[in-house]
Amino acid sequence: MTGVGLYERRKVVVVGGGVAGALLAKTIQSYAEVVLIDPKEYFEIPWANLRSKVEPSVAEKTIINHSDYFVHGKIITSSATNVTETEVVTAEGRKVAYTHLVIATGHAAYTPRCRRDRLEQFQEENTKIKISGSILIIGGGPMGVELAAEIAVDYPEKKVTIVHSGPRLLEFIGRRAANKTLHWLKSKKVEVHLDQSVDIDSISEADRVFKTSAGETITADCYFYCVDQPVSSSWLQNSLLKDCINKNGRLMVDEHLRVKGQKNIFAIGDITDVPEIKQGFLAQRHAIVVAKNLKLLINGAKESRLAKYKPATTMAMVSLGRKDAVAQFSFVAMIGFLPGFIKSKDLFVHRTRQQMGLDRGHPSLI
Repeated sequence: MTGVGLYERRKVVVVGGGVAGALLAKTIQSYAEVVLIDPKEYFEIPWANLRSKVEPSVAEKTIINHSDYFVHGKIITSSATNVTETEVVTAEGRKVAYTHLVIATGHAAYTPRCRRDRLEQFQEENTKIKISGSILIIGGGPMGVELAAEIAVDYPEKKVTIVHSGPRLLEFIGRRAANKTLHWLKSKKVEVHLDQSVDIDSISEADRVFKTSAGETITADCYFYCVDQPVSSSWLQNSLLKDCINKNGRLMVDEHLRVKGQKNIFAIGDITDVPEIKQGFLAQRHAIVVAKNLKLLINGAKESRLAKYKPATTMAMVSLGRKDAVAQFSFVAMIGFLPGFIKSKDLFVHRTRQQMGLDRGHPSLI
């Protein structure tokens, strides 16, 4: 059976409205009855968040209400708390039936429910930066490095310090790229302390004094905690999928991005155990593959026709302010204007908005 009658009987529930879940919901909304469950009323372009701290007006383009791009489906603003063979249960006890399910909850995030409050949050963080003469950044992964670079470029008069628990910055990429990044930061007078941590539970920001695990004392007017949050899979621990979670809290998936052992449940984005660097553009690729597979399944296609996802080779790009970036490819590391020209100026904001159907000329994904 084909046509509208078949689509009406297919109900796709997407849990998580981040970079992967939002793109999937937008892409598949014309092919099925789609429900998006997310604790926020909006989608945000995550790789632009750090620029928004130094230039809050950027967030006007990067914080997007789900209703702006997801116009044919249903939005439930809530957290999911359980999954059964036929339903997703929300925090309010609501039971949402599905024929196909996609889990895209990524990392645990503590952000406001509505867009207005999120925009105000960026304004407050920008004010904190502006009135501070010295700033401590806890964490030397991509989030901490990018924030330090944004501040160092836009506010060169401020003292910026990074404290990182690892032996080098950006441990997810090659040593050469990490060393180039360290040299770039030092050239901008950013102070870096490696192999040290700061106990945030003992922090007294009012005292403006922070003590590291090595006993060093750092004075700063404010701090930003830039350490990755845990994967958001705790809500699945007592669910149908409890045996599909690996020791790192990620959902195990097959080559079609279906949760292992399941025929109609997919997972995309950072919550998956796909062996690749966890970056936003790869989560978007997951969404495109699963959108294709959902369309095939809805149309009654055979298993053999399902699209396969091939894990990406080592490739990463980290912005360093408005003009520079560091890029790690399979065997080459680059830093400076060239990778910066690719990413840092626009941070792929226009392209992402096109993907979400918000600007003219957006491409068809499936």
